Amino acid sequence: MRIRTRKFVGTIALLVLVAVWSLLGMTVAQTPWLAASGLYQAIFYVVAGIGWVLPAMPIISWMSRPDV
Repeated sequence: MRIRTRKFVGTIALLVLVAVWSLLGMTVAQTPWLAASGLYQAIFYVVAGIGWVLPAMPIISWMSRPDV
């Protein structure tokens, strides 16, 4: 696959990842056990804010591979 095609597919995959991650984050953030504790909220928002980077890293490294 050419790099141009990989970048297009990777961009679509990243957009889907961010959309799904944010929707799941909003759903979990509305749960009663999380809304009851400020400490749990702080931990959740840090994990949710940084957590999407871990699945995005392989997509970005796949996108940036040179053509063979």
